[in-house]
Amino acid sequence: PWVSERFIATEQMLETNPESVFPVVRTIVEQGRNPKATELFKAQYRLNELNQLCKAQMEPLDCLLTPTAGRHFTIEEMLEEPILRNSQLGFYTNFMNLLDMASVAVPTQITHQMPFGITVVGPAFSDRKLLSIANRIQTLFPLPQGATGIANPTLSNQEVGNSDSVELLVCGAHLSGQPLNWQLTERGATLLQSTTTSPNYRLYALAGGPPLRPALVNSETQGQAIDVEIWKIPTAQLGSFVAGIPAPLGIGKVELADGRWVSGFICEPAGLKDSKEITHLGGWRAYLASLEK
Repeated sequence: PWVSERFIATEQMLETNPESVFPVVRTIVEQGRNPKATELFKAQYRLNELNQLCKAQMEPLDCLLTPTAGRHFTIEEMLEEPILRNSQLGFYTNFMNLLDMASVAVPTQITHQMPFGITVVGPAFSDRKLLSIANRIQTLFPLPQGATGIANPTLSNQEVGNSDSVELLVCGAHLSGQPLNWQLTERGATLLQSTTTSPNYRLYALAGGPPLRPALVNSETQGQAIDVEIWKIPTAQLGSFVAGIPAPLGIGKVELADGRWVSGFICEPAGLKDSKEITHLGGWRAYLASLEK
């Protein structure tokens, strides 16, 4: 029934001057005159069911990889069965429109004197991530510009990045099972890993509470590795989370044991007044356990 949308867009032309429309296109589009409204609603309900299944399958993936087209046809083959061949060419693309997905087609090889490309597919608005992946793929398959033989410009290996979510380091009351962890989970954040900082940090228990809160401070001369967790939080939810962080805490860059730098909780040095240093315990959970002894 979605062909009806195409019919509506061209209805006036089909009614007044049908010969101006390419015959194959006219044959396809005119089928949109017939479906009932009930057929459209049934199809929409079914599409919504399938959309939920597809989103669940895509959730743990960076992207879906498909051929751009299963194969290309010669002009003679297209003229023999134009409607069938056109449908076959759209096998890996039509579903993207129906499911409101984003995609980038990437040329890769010339095989049997015909071009072959692949398409990276993701949810709507994942364009930046898909462009980064497509760029990486295209650097592996350098092709000239069309039939000119002229080389394409050198591509950058720099990743475009993914703006859907942000990695966030927590070291205290927001750890799993701690009193403020709900502030992450209610925003759709998920735990990525438990790890440690680089050996360049000192940990303090701030004065006040409840809840009790730690302070992570960079110290290249007298630090050690501190137990932390890395959470993935949706970018759209990060602003409201940061707005609720009380002074002297804030969000800055923290170095992990593997050398990566991620956004995470840090503390202004002025806020350490009346605090207790607990660096030697190696983490917040160890400090809480020491209070129970």
